[in-house]
Amino acid sequence: MDLEKIKKIKKTAVIGAGRWGTALAKLLADKGEEVVLWGHRPEHVEQIRRERENRQYLAGAILPENLLLEQDLNVAVKGAQCVLMVVPSHGYREVFIRLLPFLAPNTLLVSAVKGIEVGTRQTMTQLMAREAGSSAHLYFGVLSGPSFAREVADHQPTAVTVSFADLPAARAIQHLFATDYFRAYTSTDVIGLEISAAMKNVIAIAAGICDGLGFGLHTRAALITRGLAEITRMGVAMGADPFTFSGLGGLGDLVLTCTGNLSRNRTVGLKLGEGKSLSTALGEMTMVAEGVKTTKSCYNLAEGLGVEMPILEQTYQVLYEGKDCRQAVQELFQRDLKEEFDQMPATS
Repeated sequence: MDLEKIKKIKKTAVIGAGRWGTALAKLLADKGEEVVLWGHRPEHVEQIRRERENRQYLAGAILPENLLLEQDLNVAVKGAQCVLMVVPSHGYREVFIRLLPFLAPNTLLVSAVKGIEVGTRQTMTQLMAREAGSSAHLYFGVLSGPSFAREVADHQPTAVTVSFADLPAARAIQHLFATDYFRAYTSTDVIGLEISAAMKNVIAIAAGICDGLGFGLHTRAALITRGLAEITRMGVAMGADPFTFSGLGGLGDLVLTCTGNLSRNRTVGLKLGEGKSLSTALGEMTMVAEGVKTTKSCYNLAEGLGVEMPILEQTYQVLYEGKDCRQAVQELFQRDLKEEFDQMPATS
């Protein structure tokens, strides 16, 4: 298939019937696109099909009749030119391996997941490329940016970035999602967008901790700024374009996740800062906070890369070593004094 000749994607399969997957499927269906939403629990899929509402994850958002629900992966992806993967990172590989045999050559695979796999330290596009191999003739990309599922479902103006190594593939997805309230920009920096998407959840937990401790808005602003510096260092160490981190998928998504009341990761941090244990904080939530697992994978990734990331390190110690939140903040401020940009990458 000549990517330059792609004018319109005829069918899209959305894999994952959580909040974000449902919102993106609704967006496409509202636009009149042919779209199938797949979920891994039959009873959940049947409830959505029957009531035209995902009561568990996106209550109140009525789904159009042209949005098809499916429990069979083969049926869901059959004939799909675009497969949108919206499965949590810890279950991503298993689902992708299951659907891989059903994919047609030249399928555009879009990860809308903000995480890095624990253990392998791979991003979702790296994971898919490794599992598929070069003979599969598939295209791997990512969709990310400042967006909350609830607000997208409510048709609130939203801007995101779509990235593929092949720019025509990114443009095809850009046009697929374009509406009068949802705008996608294109990029070819896949790894930069994925690192931004994953790490912003870690920084959001740290921001929530600061809010829970009762610190002011200037503390949050400093954390976001220094968090962006850490994200940029990690991304550039992996070959990303430094400019990516000042864009929608970098700074834009970081600001939203660190300040928005709908942010699950900020909520986890808020509960920790208020003195609750991690198990209690997670037990009080019905949605997955990707940043908790991502903190571990990013911590291991940073160690392997030899990249200094003090906010990530302290967040890891709070989550996995039981460090007191106030002590973590104190240790960040007791570090050796430095120039602001002494470790920032130069723009090539």
